[in-house]
Order: sequence, then structure tokens, then C-alpha cells
Amino acid sequence: MTLTQLEIFSRVAELQGFTSAATRLGITQSAVSHAIKSLEQELQVDLFRRHQAQVELTDIGTQLLLRARAMLGLAATLAQEAADARGMKRGTLRIGSFGPTSSIRLLPRILHDYRREYPDIEVHIDEGPDRQVLQWLEERRVDLGFVVLPQERFDTVPVVEDQLLALIPASHALASEAQLRLDQLCHDPFVLTEAGSAELVSRLFIGAGLRPNIRYRSTQLLSTLETVARGDALSIVAELSLPQAADPRYTSRPLEPAVRRQVGIAVLDRRQASPAALAFIQHAQRLYRR
Repeated sequence: MTLTQLEIFSRVAELQGFTSAATRLGITQSAVSHAIKSLEQELQVDLFRRHQAQVELTDIGTQLLLRARAMLGLAATLAQEAADARGMKRGTLRIGSFGPTSSIRLLPRILHDYRREYPDIEVHIDEGPDRQVLQWLEERRVDLGFVVLPQERFDTVPVVEDQLLALIPASHALASEAQLRLDQLCHDPFVLTEAGSAELVSRLFIGAGLRPNIRYRSTQLLSTLETVARGDALSIVAELSLPQAADPRYTSRPLEPAVRRQVGIAVLDRRQASPAALAFIQHAQRLYRR
């Protein structure tokens, strides 16, 4: 068993295909097939079920994938630590990011500062809903991820704090209010964004014994903004997730009482985090220590 075989196995599992894995890795499809066949023969198990052009993991393949990613992560950390000792500062950093809060507001500024000191670190960014980022962290597909705190199963570092706002059409009667209570948002249709604060918003209503009239669910904030702008629904969003150039068709109001949200960076285990990941966290802390 070699690290190369494990890397190929992990890539085939991620992309669900031999051809796509070969393209991503820059090798031939026959090389991918040979590596998987050799690994299966050595372990004496079938790692994949073949379905024409696609493949899917067997039960034992799914179990071994977590181990393989852990081994690859440790190998990458060893390589980066050795490179740092030689003064090379080379390696790869895989980041999980969700929504405008991290992808637009936080990540670009941190990367701008980070790249000046570590120009030879190759940065890979995967974007998805916050639940997806948590899954990527658990599966070791990313080295670190932006998350909504608290997250007790990870090692986390707070970065910024903002507040939740009620989002309403500019023509709505509630637009004349300075602040809005949760019960005032339960009568109209409601759109829930499943991107960064969906669980927090849901817990707010449940804790208050209220049931919003959820008519829409969206995985991206842009869909939520457009739904509210058209006058079809109300919503609750995080302040940092809103575009800096506001759309005149909607407006936002603080909640009463105010609801704060904290966003941070998470790693699966800080003791095993790579030098590149730890350096990124340090840069984030330095930029946002206020």
C-alpha cells in the first residue's frame, strides 16, 4: 500500500469515476484502474461498485476512505513541516468556505495577507453551505473551514461577530419599524436560507415557541435576496452576508432582542493541523483580533 494508491483511491471516491480522477490527477485512466485493482487485491476487499461510467464506494470502501484521508492528511503535514524546516514554505492548503460572509467578506482579505508571506502555498477553496463545510472537515477533504460557532466537535478559533437582521421588502408595512420581533415575522411567507445561519434561525423560532410560515428554502443567499426583493417573502439573514451595495427593493432591520452570531475557523484537530493551516489561522487572528 502506497500513499499514491491512497491518493488515487480518494480522488476516485470524490469524483465517482476513474476517468475524471485520471484527468484531475494528470495520469492515464489505466494507471488509475491499476492502482485501484492493486489496492483491492492487497486488502482483499472490493472498494467500489462499478456502474458503467460511474462508480460508488462499497460499505468497506466508505469506512476505509476516512482512514485514507487521515493518512494523506498526516503525510501532507509531515511534508510541509519538513519543507518549513528547509525554509521552503511550500505545500497545499484546502479551505472550506460558506456563503458571502466567508467567501466575500473574510476569505479574500485573509488570503491577500497570507499570500504575501506564503506565495508558494497552493490554496484550494471549496464552497458550499455551512453543513457541507462541516462534512468536509469531518471527512478531511479540507484542512480548515469557516463555520458558525459554536462547534464542539472541532478545534475552533473565533474570527468575527455580527448580528442577525430581519430582511423585508422595502414596500412592506414593517419597513417603517426600527426593530422587529420574531412574532412579527410569522404572518407573511418566509424564506429560509440554508447557507450559514439556517440552524440558528430555526432555533430562534423554536426557542420562542413560534412557527414561521416557511414557503421557500434556498441553498444560496442570492435566491433569498431576490425572493424578498420581489415581495414574495420575509427572511432573517446575517448582517455580514448582505451585499455591500444594497438593493433598494429590500431593507433590513435589527431583531428585538438582538441576536449575535459568531463566525470562526475550525480544524478537525489542531495538534495535527499542517503548518500552512496554522499560519492561515494566525493571519486571520491578527487581521480580525478587534
